[in-house]
Amino acid sequence: MQTIQGLHHITAIASNPQANIDFYHNILGQRLVKRTVNFDDPGTYHFYYADEVGTPGTVLTFFPWQYMKRGRKGNGEATAVSYNIPTSAIAYWQERLPAHGISVGERQTRFGQDVFAFSDPDGMVVELIANDEAATVQIWADGPIPAQHALRGFHSVTAWVEKAQPTADLLVNQLGYELVGQEGARTRFRGAANDVGLYVDLLERPSQPAGKLGAGSIHHIAFRTVDDAEQREYLTKLRQQGYNVSPVMDRQYFHSIYFREPNGVLFEIATDAPGFLYDEPVAELGMSLKLPPWLEKDRAEIEQAVPEIQVKRSEKENG
Repeated sequence: MQTIQGLHHITAIASNPQANIDFYHNILGQRLVKRTVNFDDPGTYHFYYADEVGTPGTVLTFFPWQYMKRGRKGNGEATAVSYNIPTSAIAYWQERLPAHGISVGERQTRFGQDVFAFSDPDGMVVELIANDEAATVQIWADGPIPAQHALRGFHSVTAWVEKAQPTADLLVNQLGYELVGQEGARTRFRGAANDVGLYVDLLERPSQPAGKLGAGSIHHIAFRTVDDAEQREYLTKLRQQGYNVSPVMDRQYFHSIYFREPNGVLFEIATDAPGFLYDEPVAELGMSLKLPPWLEKDRAEIEQAVPEIQVKRSEKENG
């Protein structure tokens, strides 16, 4: 069985959908590649931000529940999403973010790489990590960020845990991750590929309170499998190891299984296929509301329920 290659996507919770679009699409320059709804709550949007085509390892998704109260960060949840940027882009982002009213944290070094953090409109922590390793991403050509400065997919995700060892055992022994470093209470694990979304960091916080889900919370972390057959192998293997894994769920653009790791973080294993070009061409990604076949009969009601939003097709800047 092929080991997990890295992150497929990360899903979080927002409040105001327009503020979410303005931040990730317009300021960070991540293309809105899919505009659909939460299949379990069709009156709520589900936004997918990524590179130009939705390459696995670049995809950050949101459920924007209007008026939802802020969550509280704590143990048993992922707490920070980290993107790759070229080292040469550090100055660009340290100028761009404050110019848009975003407070940027002090530049630090982590595992030998420069990193700085800021918060999205709901308080979720976003980090930019200088990393010049090759990344197979397709920069959004019509986006607001010059290609040489653009975000290049996920670097890592950080989870806060009571005890790191049980989660480490799962990552290494069941998912095939490799332990690659430790700095203080932070332990880093690497997926099997040489691409984007490679790293999972565990930050051990004994005897600290658990998180409370709300706006600004990361809902789950999804790992990559190539296809349905490989996913079924993981479903069988994890159930044999005692994990309460969900049945396979059809998410239209990938298939998913879910389970909670020993510290309570919700993990998903998702397939790369069929991908985001399943129901619209590259040029039209994210420009209209897409619904799965089983919700099409309710389109009129759904379109009336979700709030009106504005999405810019192109906002190209110079230099």
